[in-house]
Amino acid sequence: MSGPPGHDIGTQPGVNVVNTWSLLQYEAVVTTHVSRAGYHHGDLPRALADAATELARRGGPEAVVLREAARQVGVSAAAAYRHYAGQGDLLQVVKERAIAALADAMQDGLDSGEPLADPAAEATRRFTNLGRAYVRFALTNPGLFHTAFCRSDAGLHEVTARIAASRPYQILSVSLDELVTAGLLDPTRRDVAPIAFWAAVHGLATLLIDGPLTALTSAERAVVIERTLDILIDGIRGLAPPA
Repeated sequence: MSGPPGHDIGTQPGVNVVNTWSLLQYEAVVTTHVSRAGYHHGDLPRALADAATELARRGGPEAVVLREAARQVGVSAAAAYRHYAGQGDLLQVVKERAIAALADAMQDGLDSGEPLADPAAEATRRFTNLGRAYVRFALTNPGLFHTAFCRSDAGLHEVTARIAASRPYQILSVSLDELVTAGLLDPTRRDVAPIAFWAAVHGLATLLIDGPLTALTSAERAVVIERTLDILIDGIRGLAPPA
């Protein structure tokens, strides 16, 4: 399986990765093609957002330019500014779309595969699937991944509230709660667990798409992802409450 140039994903024999159906499903969501012939009067805001989402998918948040989106749709910049007050407004819409696409990928990863009878094994399987899906989304859609986490003008309190209310955070919370229920995660550590998980998978994804790990082969990348998730699981088990 291949991602964008330089980010061939590949698989490792025996590794339970997000299934192809799930990958195609969320790729269809995040890949938007807008042509001038496709714009219909009365839906210009959405057409501009579609064009801007495609720009972000190809070039990240820096590529989201209102004038360029207007050019892609086939309208004047003046017409575009009647619907978006500025660059920031359009970027915020695309950012929300990118977050939604990431959430779809995470949910597909969480729900993929055959359930296991043992609750602890099942909670572990779903948690690792979630981590793989997160990193896989970043590798497959680096432009949208960067856009989902680009800087916001919102205040710290508002940002914190948005994170807690976001679908990616809620999906992660479901998996962590399953680990608590299965007796693998100490309930007293539950509040800090999302930070540890997110820091690990987000940091790994960033190293793979922007950092020194970009040079890894597909097989090497698969090993690094699995070993990182193994360490996370080992850490969670080490925090389990005493029997």
